[in-house]
Amino acid sequence: MFQYMEKINELLKTVAKEENDNVESAIDLITKANLEKKSVYAFGASHAGILVQELYYRAGGMMTINPIFGREVMLDRSPITFTSKMERLEGYGTALASTVNFKQGDVLILHSVSGRNPIIIDLAIEAKEKGVEILSITNLTYSKSVTSRHSSGKRLFEVSDIVIDNHGDLGDACCDIKGIEQKVGASSTVIGATILNTIIVEVCRKLIENGVEYPPIFYSANLDGGDQLNQELYGKYKDSIHYEFN
Repeated sequence: MFQYMEKINELLKTVAKEENDNVESAIDLITKANLEKKSVYAFGASHAGILVQELYYRAGGMMTINPIFGREVMLDRSPITFTSKMERLEGYGTALASTVNFKQGDVLILHSVSGRNPIIIDLAIEAKEKGVEILSITNLTYSKSVTSRHSSGKRLFEVSDIVIDNHGDLGDACCDIKGIEQKVGASSTVIGATILNTIIVEVCRKLIENGVEYPPIFYSANLDGGDQLNQELYGKYKDSIHYEFN
């Protein structure tokens, strides 16, 4: 097997073993939010934001997860180095939070491998002040090895209600190649996507167990009848969906 595949398989086994209780807590949290018609939001800056796109508007994904996109920290921003400056700019996350109508009992999923930059801390702090529960995916070993860049001195795991550790290597890349000092092959995206899709699958299972006949899951728009089914589900869950859907 290729080194990267071996490493990812090892990490997934570690996450499954070490993070089982935290994943279960996340499943319960998001199940409760759906049953109570609360809103679920998700955010990540730069490459961490790939997980937000993974959750958003796709077949088999959950309709009631609302993305928060920060224009200045998305990967199509040019020059790309500007995204690093913006995620380190204290106050930008606070400004982003002001565009979201957070309410008591809502859930905010935050993804940051280092958990040290102000944008993610700002968002967490602002949301928590409004009674939102924070579910974070981060790398605890990495995060604990660095200082916060936020004036509070806090890192993401220190302002979260539930923390899921991706158990990746320091710096995220995971494969050693002889002759190169820098490791190659980032692990956080595939591990984080697996964690979140696991949560979504189990939330749907729990919703069914709680008597929900049609969980808010997108049908494929490329299958016959998919568009109609999605519109019907949107009608049932529109109070928890805060992105444009026509």
